[in-house]
Amino acid sequence: MSGDFVLALHGGAFQSDRDYTRHTQTLETILKSGWQNLANGASALDAVTQAVIAMEQSGLFIAGKGAGPNSEGEYELDASIMDGHTKKAGAVAAVRGVKSPILAARAVMEKTPHVLLAGTGADRFITECGLERIEDPQSYFTPSHTESQVPEDKNHGTVGAVALDKNGHLAAATSTGGLVGKRAGRVGDSPIIGAATWADRDLAVSTTGYGEYFIRAAAAHDIRARCAYLGESLEAATAKVLDGIKSAGGWGGVIALNKNGEIALDYRCSGMHRGVVRSDGKIYAKSFPDA
Repeated sequence: MSGDFVLALHGGAFQSDRDYTRHTQTLETILKSGWQNLANGASALDAVTQAVIAMEQSGLFIAGKGAGPNSEGEYELDASIMDGHTKKAGAVAAVRGVKSPILAARAVMEKTPHVLLAGTGADRFITECGLERIEDPQSYFTPSHTESQVPEDKNHGTVGAVALDKNGHLAAATSTGGLVGKRAGRVGDSPIIGAATWADRDLAVSTTGYGEYFIRAAAAHDIRARCAYLGESLEAATAKVLDGIKSAGGWGGVIALNKNGEIALDYRCSGMHRGVVRSDGKIYAKSFPDA
């Protein structure tokens, strides 16, 4: 695998049968850009950051611009990122008015000794860092997804990315607006290292779905632990974690990538916006199960 690289994305798991052509096309565009970045020598950390920023800005997913309001009409966003080479991580939870939550999470990782900042303290930190703010949230956010009309436990659109760069380094990132209509202050799995996001020198993971179940399962780290301690394949470990979440009453999906370039794109729900590109430039992008 020396010199080879891989980028995989998800735009959220879902429980519906809508036409998601635009979502798939958007993932293809982001994958093409990500391929170019990695081909030019970008780090895995930069690749996942840029991919998630693009999904946040697209307005198509329940993250960044596409986030929906909580039960009080406010927009509270979560994100996390982890650099597998250094095992450093950063996250923000329940932040308001920031255009790119994943950049805020990366700032926590790179500019503080902490892993997670939340609420008003995180908002102040974001301002101190000079990250772009949203002046008028009501006009900025465009929750055009019709999933806002379905029960909150069937509604999700978290975005995420995992990457392996030319140097063999891995990284993972996850960003979300959370469940549309969620209780104010609710924080799901997306900013929780080990639940939604994990990266080390062997494996990188990003999850999506009904977050409370992924938190209880420590899903992202459990996949890594199954591979490391039980010797399970990446595909088997991912499937077992998702099966456990489903049997507990949850649903969702996972993208996972190991240092050998092996990928798992798996889910337990109607579908998952997902895609992957390797160093050969071939792009795979789907929302529903393969035919």
